[in-house]
Amino acid sequence: MSLRGRHLLGIEPLLPDEIVALLDLAEEYVSLNRQPQKHRETLAGLTQINMFFENSTRTQASFELAGKRLGADVMNMAVEASSVKKGETLIDTAMALNAMHPDLLVVRHPHSGAVDLLAQKVACAVLNAGDGRHEHPTQALLDALTIRRAKKRLHRLTIAICGDIAHSRVARSNILLLGKMENRVRLVGPPTLIPAGAAELGVEVTHDMEAGLAGADVVMMLRLQRERMDGGFVPSEREYFHRYGLDAAKLARARDDAIVMHPGPMNRGVEIDGTIADDINRSVIQEQVEMGVAVRMAAMDLLARNLETQTG
Repeated sequence: MSLRGRHLLGIEPLLPDEIVALLDLAEEYVSLNRQPQKHRETLAGLTQINMFFENSTRTQASFELAGKRLGADVMNMAVEASSVKKGETLIDTAMALNAMHPDLLVVRHPHSGAVDLLAQKVACAVLNAGDGRHEHPTQALLDALTIRRAKKRLHRLTIAICGDIAHSRVARSNILLLGKMENRVRLVGPPTLIPAGAAELGVEVTHDMEAGLAGADVVMMLRLQRERMDGGFVPSEREYFHRYGLDAAKLARARDDAIVMHPGPMNRGVEIDGTIADDINRSVIQEQVEMGVAVRMAAMDLLARNLETQTG
């Protein structure tokens, strides 16, 4: 098992075989994480620095837990109190980080391309924990693992990605990954929240929720990202839920065994009805959180193996 690149900056450069290899390794870590003894020494002696320029609960916690379970020395950099807030450039930050000789750098940043810029300036492996509207590769990988475990396959499925597509790096990474694995992907949302040129990504686009969910194997809801919106993308949250929020009536258009996903955090009553979110027979939202730790363990494990090859 290996990844060709030194970094994990996005889904776009990954080959289908690399995606499968990473998911297969993550399966091993799912089993480990369910044991009383969850610790391995895979990353023993390596230093992992988490730099989150945006607030995060699930992603930061799971990367921290993943590193610690693999035996790494993990440091969370408090960006709010860092030199970045005092005017230091990203390049200067990279130079300072280089001087600390980390092995793995996990970065979330509000601007697309910022993580790639850092990766060009540091000597360690970089993992993209989300950059602007660009990509969120580990989220797509954990979603893929969740789907594969629920559906026993990750190809030739009909997957509806619904809601705020325009502002979602999760949607972009999932579109890329699910397309590589030969799935039928539909984007569903109001015209204001579907990015221009979306159809060129090899997906179907519809503004009608019921049509979009018809026959779907997977219904992936997205958070309405108010913080990234400059103007009136939706008339009101109430109207949005009426037309695009997932409830029992709309879900009835999907297959009887369709699963419901959401990357979190959820706005209940806006994107998804609370009853649907908590339905243990349909919702895999909690499983997504569990898979996140395993996928991030697998990603750091594979990148660490590349570090050994480069230094060996």
